[in-house]
Amino acid sequence: MTCGACSAKVGRGLSELDGVDSATVNLVTERATVVFDPTTLDVEALRRAVSDLGYRAPVSVEPEVDAEPVGGDAPASEASTRTLLIAFSLTVPVALLSMISALQFAGWEWVVGVLATPVVWGSGMDFHRVTFRNLRHRTTTMDTLVTLGTTTAWAWSVWALVGDSGHVYFETAAVIVTLILLGRWLEGRARHRSGDAIRALAGLSVQDATLEDGSTVPVGEVQVGMRLLVRPGDQVPVDGRVVDGMSTVDESMLTGEPVPVDVDVGDVVIGATVNGHGSLVIEATRVGTETTLARIMRLVEEAQNSTAPVQHLADRISAVFVPIVLVAAAVTLASWLVLGGPASDGMSAAVAVLVIACPCALGLATPTAIMVGTGRGAQLGVLIRNGEALESTRRISHVVLDKTGTITEGRMALAAVTATSGVDSNRALEIAASLESRSEHPIAAAIAGAVDSHIPARQFTVLPGQGVRGSSAASTCWSVVLTYSTICQRTSLSPETRRLIRAAPWWWSDGTGHPKPSWLWKTGSAIPVQRQWRDFAPSGSASPCSPAMTNGRREPLLTQLASIRWLPEFCRTKRMLR
Repeated sequence: MTCGACSAKVGRGLSELDGVDSATVNLVTERATVVFDPTTLDVEALRRAVSDLGYRAPVSVEPEVDAEPVGGDAPASEASTRTLLIAFSLTVPVALLSMISALQFAGWEWVVGVLATPVVWGSGMDFHRVTFRNLRHRTTTMDTLVTLGTTTAWAWSVWALVGDSGHVYFETAAVIVTLILLGRWLEGRARHRSGDAIRALAGLSVQDATLEDGSTVPVGEVQVGMRLLVRPGDQVPVDGRVVDGMSTVDESMLTGEPVPVDVDVGDVVIGATVNGHGSLVIEATRVGTETTLARIMRLVEEAQNSTAPVQHLADRISAVFVPIVLVAAAVTLASWLVLGGPASDGMSAAVAVLVIACPCALGLATPTAIMVGTGRGAQLGVLIRNGEALESTRRISHVVLDKTGTITEGRMALAAVTATSGVDSNRALEIAASLESRSEHPIAAAIAGAVDSHIPARQFTVLPGQGVRGSSAASTCWSVVLTYSTICQRTSLSPETRRLIRAAPWWWSDGTGHPKPSWLWKTGSAIPVQRQWRDFAPSGSASPCSPAMTNGRREPLLTQLASIRWLPEFCRTKRMLR
């Protein structure tokens, strides 16, 4: 398909079949979505109907997670690139000789005729082939207009050149073909880029899974109920439920949450997320196209294939526009001849009507905008359900923004160091950073990055769910704790120290057994707000859209962020992916 008239013709032909409830044809993705009664029709009947209209229709089966997504074609095939380059190299001298008098010489018309002929009948052959095929089915499309315009200009020029009876228009025919080839080449690049979001999601998928006995199988062979082993550092192959083990899981690639989630027996894990320090045995609950990752990919693809209400209007106009253009071109030529104008001028005006008035842009603009827009939105973390939802955004009154990675930077950062009496804050931070430099935890990375150099640490140990422990060369015992209740229960501390430990995520001991806590974090300031949000403000009270924020974890942090002047309200929600 090459224009809106093509997609409208296919959609109309499918919709007229008995048993078809609805048929939506997307010009950019070159896909048709048909809802039909299987007791009346089958897929082969639909394919025959499309074939009768002059098109081929291979059946699209449900893709696997790692399958090539919509827009997955190469940005420009070698054949199309080569055709464009040949046409461009021949058209440039034709245009220069035809339009610049200083370059013209005796017999220049023959030179441009020889150069333009392979452009019209070689590079432009695809247009002519589609036109002749459409004529057999008594239909017209944009290719019909291109063929009529270019061949008419070329034929007139040959007649004028041989008969020496008028101006030649070889440059018109060559430039038309070259510009349309360039437009389709650029369209192919845009289509390829629109699939980047789905390709990025597909890149997260796991190819192999490890069974509980240690053997490896392709992830496509995993069935619901199978038990899988997920070693430390491995990706979770499919959605499942933990049946043995305890660990942390990094879900940032899907949820944007920078802090790993603690998981234990009975907890749900999402496929494509990364296991932390512990081994897990999970029972597969969703596999193949039913995993969370596959459903997200399918949502983006359905949005790109969807048809906005405005596109239905464009398709209806395109369906009748081509015949109207043909009539207008004929009337233009006849008017010039009847009024006594030069035939060459009449032909030039008719060709201009054929080429300029074709509904190419009308048919391509809406589906291209939807496809590129939804793809870009997915890259930015915005999943748009379909074209209708995209078009309805003008009526939005409230916008709910995800905190992590949207309002905040999605990473931890050290906010403040406040030491208790008798503890040097710089020394405390140096100790904490030295230990945490051995850990992969996001909070550890924030502490470790706060100092330029680290003290060599020995006997480094990860305390699952608590923090880390180690010692210096002088056998001084250090501990950096991420949870506080265990320390408060097991250590005899004064009420003031106990309160400080609850407020601070780490403490250290000098080997005497007496802990020396230090306050490293100010609650709510550990995750920086992105720069673009700091100075953002809605356009006053008359703004039609009110911002809100959603988060499901740390209410103190949420409350403090909600005090930002541009965010007057916030709401809490549970993570929807589960």
